[in-house]
Amino acid sequence: MQLGELLVTGGILSQEQLGEALKKQGETRQRLGEILVEMNFITEKVLAEVLEFQLGFPFIHLYNTEVDAQCVKLLPEDAARKYGAIPIGIAKNKLQIAMIEPLNFSVIEQIQFITGQEVQPMIGLRSEIEQALNQYYGMQGEFDEWIEETASESALEPDEADAADSDAPIIKLVNQMIHSAVHLKASDIHIEPDEKDVKIRYRIDGQLRLERELPKNMQALLTTRVKIVAKLNIAERRLPQDGNIQLHIAGKKIDIRVSILPTVNGESIVLRLLDQSAGIKGLDELGFNKDNLRVFQKMSKRPNGIILISGPTGSGKTSTLYSILREMKDEDIKIITVEDPVEYRFNGISQVQVNTQIGMTFASSLRSILRQDPNVVMVGEIRDPETAEIAVRASLTGHLVLSTIHTNNALSTIDRLLDMGIEGYLIASSLACVTAQRLVRKVCASCAEWLPATDEEKVLLHAHKLIRSRDTEDLNLLKGRGCGACGHTGYQGRIGIHEVLVIDADVRAYIMANRTMGDFEKLLAGKSFRTMMSDGLEKVLEGKTDMQEVLKAVFHE
Repeated sequence: MQLGELLVTGGILSQEQLGEALKKQGETRQRLGEILVEMNFITEKVLAEVLEFQLGFPFIHLYNTEVDAQCVKLLPEDAARKYGAIPIGIAKNKLQIAMIEPLNFSVIEQIQFITGQEVQPMIGLRSEIEQALNQYYGMQGEFDEWIEETASESALEPDEADAADSDAPIIKLVNQMIHSAVHLKASDIHIEPDEKDVKIRYRIDGQLRLERELPKNMQALLTTRVKIVAKLNIAERRLPQDGNIQLHIAGKKIDIRVSILPTVNGESIVLRLLDQSAGIKGLDELGFNKDNLRVFQKMSKRPNGIILISGPTGSGKTSTLYSILREMKDEDIKIITVEDPVEYRFNGISQVQVNTQIGMTFASSLRSILRQDPNVVMVGEIRDPETAEIAVRASLTGHLVLSTIHTNNALSTIDRLLDMGIEGYLIASSLACVTAQRLVRKVCASCAEWLPATDEEKVLLHAHKLIRSRDTEDLNLLKGRGCGACGHTGYQGRIGIHEVLVIDADVRAYIMANRTMGDFEKLLAGKSFRTMMSDGLEKVLEGKTDMQEVLKAVFHE
């Protein structure tokens, strides 16, 4: 029986979902199992268990399996990554291999030829295999001996020739550090010098995670290598520097923004990883509930006005703007953006890079853009009164303006614009919609389990009218136990929580009358306005995140 039929027969998958997945398979030529996981129709764990039943190969959980490091050495890293396989150990004179594709007999033959061993294929989860590859072939493995040898030496003098030699250990270390971060889906790599060592940390799902610590004497060599790759001045150690690196890793085009900042302990380096090949998500993939999505899509079709996305740094504001542009993009309209920096490149859209050193600010660029006859203008951020004033004027002269602003919630955006010196009647006339958002971590699908809600959780859900009674006995909420797939955090991936404030006639009248925030809150309560907290708690009930994440993202008052 085929995989799809087996899942439908077992009640795991509906016929409609199978049809959608098969249609996508015809377009992408991917394996059906991968597509079903990508579309969130099934989890990796369910896929592996079904394959175990269908194929007869044993399924192995790598996060609680002891891997024989000597056996790992039998299969070179390039082959292991190419084939999605990692040796586990030897049993009954056979080399046990955890594989993403245990039915690929040509791959098994290649591994047998390379290792000189008879292979017993085993089914492994893709995420766990990728993590094991990073652990046993990555920074924890082949460089340890070299690092131990150099730890007792004095500071290693950076040599440009050595730092450019592809066989030099420091080159392999930096390359592996970046490869590991990409495979772990990290957004940033932090190289932080301390008094006695250098810490390497990855930001994964918004949280910093210590990857390893390197001896202090390696700091200069590591910094020099990064500067060379980013085409920066290796002799300059007193001033901040910014650079860029472009790489292709595992078939992905990765754009890396490099920031170097001198500190008392040496130069601190942050590498921001942008996967250009991932593409821009649609608005329906950002976590908007049905009501908010419908309202937001309606607002984005307006011919004029201002649409603002608010939230702190790292809350996904720019990604939401790009998603709007993706839906708007059409041959009938002209779209121009001014950004700092340009993170993703759009074909068919004119994108302008801010350069404050030559006086090209958001405000000055916006003035020039308006002379280019655009229909839609996207300004990366409204951060000063001048930019805000020009944006308002642009919206009043028939342009749709998209931008971001740093405020805590949708309502406080009105106060922020007033503080910038924008008159209330201009705000009321130009502002169309404000969307406030945060990013919360999703419960890991591989180790999620339904557990009884605590009394505190019930009280909070009841206070926001999401459950009828706080005495509900059978209320269960999804929580992550922690496993190898999620780095034992219980979370994997992130989702947005939102509040969408539409500036209708009532809200417009309140702005004109300069009413207090308390008055606004009463008005919106009568309109069934959904706050970020309510949206987040609803996602808790749906099993998409947990209470801890929502409370951390939205400071509950």
